[in-house]
Amino acid sequence: MIPKVTHVRPLPGYCLELRFSDGQSRVFDMQPYLDHGVFRDLRRPEVFNSVHVSFDTVEWINGADLCPEVLYADSVPTASDLAPIGSAASEPSR
Repeated sequence: MIPKVTHVRPLPGYCLELRFSDGQSRVFDMQPYLDHGVFRDLRRPEVFNSVHVSFDTVEWINGADLCPEVLYADSVPTASDLAPIGSAASEPSR
């Protein structure tokens, strides 16, 4: 089962910071979508920055949305999610 989007924040470069119901934080790049259909409007900063959680995914004020399966599958974990807390990889180097 694909986790639901619980938080979204627009980032520079037409990226989205997403948090999912499984606790993962991931980054999704919207640039490949910006030349297609309703997603063209997202090139306007005021529209792109209007992104919000709607049900279990994200939506913009122009009605554009993406299914959570795409957001999860095509996003990458943020640096904080790459290594579990307390693992050697998450410890600062000395």
